[in-house]
Amino acid sequence: MQSQQQSHSMLASLLMVASMAIIGVIDNFVIRVAESIGLWQFHLSRATLMLPLIALLSVLGLGGLKPRRYGIVAVRSVLITMAMLFYFTALALMPIAQALAGLFTSPIFVLLISALFLKQHIGPWRIVAVLLGFAGILSVLQPDPNSFDLKTLIPVAGGFFYALSAVVTRTHCRDESTVALLAAMVVTLGLAGLIGLIWLAVFPVDVPEGPEGFAMRGWVWPIHEALPWVVLQAIGSTIAVFMLIKAYQLGEPSYVAVFEYSVMIFGPFFAWIAFGQSVGLMQVVGIGMIATAGILLAWREKRTAGKLPKALPN
Repeated sequence: MQSQQQSHSMLASLLMVASMAIIGVIDNFVIRVAESIGLWQFHLSRATLMLPLIALLSVLGLGGLKPRRYGIVAVRSVLITMAMLFYFTALALMPIAQALAGLFTSPIFVLLISALFLKQHIGPWRIVAVLLGFAGILSVLQPDPNSFDLKTLIPVAGGFFYALSAVVTRTHCRDESTVALLAAMVVTLGLAGLIGLIWLAVFPVDVPEGPEGFAMRGWVWPIHEALPWVVLQAIGSTIAVFMLIKAYQLGEPSYVAVFEYSVMIFGPFFAWIAFGQSVGLMQVVGIGMIATAGILLAWREKRTAGKLPKALPN
């Protein structure tokens, strides 16, 4: 039994690192998409391409498409859709290191949600981790107090919704099929894209050129400039997100979560190699602080595993 758990943990860690390596590479190309089409068209197009790939995963025997609990899977899908909308908007507006730093505020939010709503005890180590992570976020995002820019909060909003989805996944979705969770998420993202396009068609707005107009741009045709990057995202995301969900289902969540921070190495490193995006010393220190905070939170969670409520009250 112990040997089986160890093999599951090893496989989960490998799946997570591989998943983060793929995401760290493909998310750098969102800026190419943002130069010609909009956020909503991107998600609708990507979802249309991803769904046949997800159906193929089910045909290959990697999981059923039908959720066990439609309601809670729908809630999870809406929450993670909100997270991805904020995150991809941030990718178009700032370097990937800053977008990832905002998204990875999620462990801090998970802790706060657990304390405030699940009534879990927060010890001194977790308080230190929250303060360390917050300091790291400030170091990476580097907000200017003299000219505050609201866009610095966009990836943090993504981190908040990502944390909510993580809590729901952990407490209610561990027995769901990996393919079913992935399919539900992609369908919801596609519907969000369709709703956004309809809204912008009915209520058009002035759209800045280039990436600045990513979140406000309606339907664009033709899309030949963006299509290769949308296809790359569709294939890469299908593989990476499947492995990410499977990793959390195979391994102890607090153990697996540590390896998720490897994306903060892969993403900025590839951005530096491919696009010359430099990361300053303070940002490197900040990334290290956020990762350390996440590892500390995961360590404390593992120490207290079994003592805390297993699920949200019904």
